Amino acid sequence: MRYLVEVDREEDGRWIAEISSLPGVMAYGETREIAVGRVEALALRVVADRVEHGECGEPSVSFSAVG
Repeated sequence: MRYLVEVDREEDGRWIAEISSLPGVMAYGETREIAVGRVEALALRVVADRVEHGECGEPSVSFSAVG
C-alpha cells in the first residue's frame, strides 16, 4: 500500500498532515517533519489494526509527503 501524506500549514503556524485515504488519520506538529512523523505513526497503527482483523490484503506500506 502506498499512502499520500498531504501537508499544510495552519494560520496559527502549526503544521497539519493528513492521509485522506485513511479516514480520521491526521496529526498536527510544530514543524512539518513532526506532523508527518506523527501521521505516519498513526497510519501504521490503523493499518496494523486492519491487518490484524483481516481487513487488509497487502500489509506492505510506503509513504510520500507532499505540500
